[in-house]
Amino acid sequence: MARAAADDGDGSKNAPSGERRNRQTPYEAIKRAILTAELPSGQQLVETELAAKYKVSRTPVREALMRLEHDGLVARLDRTLYVRTRSREEVLDIYDTRIIVEAHAARLAAERRTSNDLLFLKQIADRMAAKKPNDVEAMADINEAFHRRIWQCTRSETLIDLLERVNLHLARYPASTLSFPGRWDEVNHDHAELLDAIEKRDVDRAGEIATEHFAKARDIRLELWSNEDLN
Repeated sequence: MARAAADDGDGSKNAPSGERRNRQTPYEAIKRAILTAELPSGQQLVETELAAKYKVSRTPVREALMRLEHDGLVARLDRTLYVRTRSREEVLDIYDTRIIVEAHAARLAAERRTSNDLLFLKQIADRMAAKKPNDVEAMADINEAFHRRIWQCTRSETLIDLLERVNLHLARYPASTLSFPGRWDEVNHDHAELLDAIEKRDVDRAGEIATEHFAKARDIRLELWSNEDLN
């Protein structure tokens, strides 16, 4: 699931988990179930079962599954829908795409940012630097908030939409690279350098830092997979 910013501004972060779940649309609920592996890869998706599970009619479930198919989280074989599985090669291809679009976003952010953008970025960066690397979910949330703020600096709806879609494809692997030994300190260092480049409107440097930052994430993913194979 594409992680939300650290605070959505509507108080929902403070609501009990059951209450938040009740507020979700069928689309949001099924997407969350897929991204948290409650509905695992390869799981067949049956409208009647999902309608009963989420206490809704089949129509909103059908519409949700169509959206999720468009998002690339659900696949169709003949007339059967199931949770899409991904190969390692495909995920790495998504990472390579992300490197390109995130670097472009960083360059545009350096060019188009405002003083308010800098204020928000610095606040998030300070909160990140103060956070201990012992809560992987919280680390992922605040890291996502930092990058989403950079996306907003671009003022490009088309680019933001593309970044949302790329991020969604990687959302089933949201936080494991951040828990890699030494990665949290490295991320904070990269973010400080990127923020400095954006503040100075150094377009080329911002793009270079973003490229290196996400290439490291891709390489860590490769190492994690290699370790899994050895085990």
